[in-house]
Amino acid sequence: MGTYSPTKNDLKHEWLIVDADNKVLGRLAAKVSHVLMGKHKPDFAYHMDNGDFVIIINADKIKVTGNKAEGKIYYRHTGYPGGIKSTNLKTMMSKNPERVIEIAVRGMLPKNKLGRKLFTKLKVYAGAEHPHQAQQPKVFEI
Repeated sequence: MGTYSPTKNDLKHEWLIVDADNKVLGRLAAKVSHVLMGKHKPDFAYHMDNGDFVIIINADKIKVTGNKAEGKIYYRHTGYPGGIKSTNLKTMMSKNPERVIEIAVRGMLPKNKLGRKLFTKLKVYAGAEHPHQAQQPKVFEI
């Protein structure tokens, strides 16, 4: 008897909704990346996209521990010489809270084609409203 490997016909993708209200950023990102990869399913295969779609609401209400609000710095580069830009977590949360969760989750996904495909299955919204009611998402508790 050989090792079982799922095929594309065996895969079923569900839509899950996660409320980020009063959740710690790192722990939330770890659980969400786990679900996006499909590691919560018994038929997990590391080389296939068998994870679920994840909708995160209330991204503007996440928490961080310690002094990360002022101490955690995000860097980006414009592409020009001397074009490095830096922003701390507090400023990023006030301007674009969705981006904070996206960066945290992307860092926990594989760094390859599959990881980029998995990241497209993440939908993050600052408020409690989202446009995915037609998919009938199930509540996922973290």
